[in-house]
Parts: sequence; structure tokens; C-alpha cells
Amino acid sequence: MSYIKKAEKLGKEYQNIIPTTQTTESMWKMMWKFATVKGQREPDKQLGPFVTDAAIYKTPPVSGLRITWLGHSSLLIEIDGKRILTDPVWGRASFLTFMGPKRFFEAPISLEDLPPLDAIILSHDHYDHLDYHVIKKLAHIMDTPVLCSIGVGDIIEKWGVSRSRITEMDWTDKAMVGSDCSIMALPARHFSGRSLTNRNQTLWSSFVIKGHTHNIYFGADSGIHPAFKEIGDMYGPFDLTMLEIGAYGEGWSNIHMGPANASEAHLALKGKV
Repeated sequence: MSYIKKAEKLGKEYQNIIPTTQTTESMWKMMWKFATVKGQREPDKQLGPFVTDAAIYKTPPVSGLRITWLGHSSLLIEIDGKRILTDPVWGRASFLTFMGPKRFFEAPISLEDLPPLDAIILSHDHYDHLDYHVIKKLAHIMDTPVLCSIGVGDIIEKWGVSRSRITEMDWTDKAMVGSDCSIMALPARHFSGRSLTNRNQTLWSSFVIKGHTHNIYFGADSGIHPAFKEIGDMYGPFDLTMLEIGAYGEGWSNIHMGPANASEAHLALKGKV
């Protein structure tokens, strides 16, 4: 049985490759834990400031591969002469500018100081991966192609991104960035929705990014799943895997990995770093 296939729908909702509930606990139990458990949710001390000197991008990486971590799933990827930005979030992960989860540290580089980009990848529509204010701003300061999961293109088109710049991707779809860099969308075990009324009506994805020399994997958000091994067998080995370890709790173990499962996924993917 292959897990590497086009996404399937049940009614209006996209389905995961294996049966997946978004929580392993009832919502009431999770809310009770959130209100009563005294686990640490924020750093004791302010993190940063961290600063990336934009002048570094004037010189290509000697190896051909360099990653700047901007926080959470926001990564500036330099691979074999191409620059790709993933899931750019500079502000709060919320529909409100004054309330909701915020970054523990400011982004180490401003939007205005980003170097020219060859592509932007948007893995799914959750607020901590799809930032209205960032996309709105990038739509005006850059004319960059956007590769995104199915349905996300409709959202960002409403925010001012020209449809001609948008490529929506189903699992197993491949897009080219230039003549020698390919990006393939592949399954992840997660969900989507920006409100309580549109759950799973857009797709969520992971991505293989392959240049002329390097091969890397951007996992975005995902719980552990058997397709990691198949992806490693079919498209690996990978010089680098980028896998999430945060936003983890026992109640979310189907849709997020945490460090232990991310390590298992990395090995299954045949990742080197």
C-alpha cells in the first residue's frame, strides 16, 4: 500500500493518509488543563534580540546550501542558487493584532531587508503559518511566485497576491523554480482551517526541495505517520530535514511530533542533518 498519492476528500473536507483525530482528549479536558496546569509556556527571560546581517546574502553559501531560521516554520532557504521563503510569520498567530500567540523574539531580519526571493512556500492556512499582514506586505514589495497547498491560493488572492503568481499544489504535484530546482508537495498528517466553520477545506502539505546538488525536506506541521519511510525510500536521502518539534502536547500527538517523533521521522526520511 502506498501513502504517496493525491489527497482525498470526504464531502468538503480533505482527509489524512491514516485516520486522524485532531485531539486525543476532549476539548473540555484540554481547556481544563490549559486553565489549571502550571506548566511553563513562556521563557523565563526575554529571548534575543537576534539579528541577521542582510549583507550575508550578497555572498552565496560556499556549500550551495544555507538555512536562516527566522522562528517557528519561517525559514529562508538558499539551495543551489535559489532562495525560498517558507511560511513567513512576523507577527501574532491570530486574527487579532493585539491578542493571541506571539513570537518569543522578533524576527532576526525585517521584511524590507529580505534578499530577492525565487519562491515562497505556504504549507497550510493556520495562523502560525499564514500571516495576513506579511503576505499583504510581500504582495506589494516582491513579485515572487507562491507555491501553496490547494485552497490557500484563494485566500492569498483575496489579500492582493496576483493569481498569476500562485501555484496551488496537490500531494505529488511538482513545480519548477527556474530550470534546475524542483519542489514537490507530499502528505503531512495535520489539518487546516482559519475558523471553526471551515475545518479541513484547504489542504496541508510537506515539501521536497531538490536543487542540482542538494536535496532537502520541509515537513511543516505533521504528526508521525508511515509515509515518512516511503518518502525517504522514494525521494531521499536528504541532506537536511526541517521538522517541527514545538506546539506539542499529549492531546495533540496525532498532529504534532515533538522532539522524539521528529527524530524518528528524520531517520525514516534518511536525513543526514
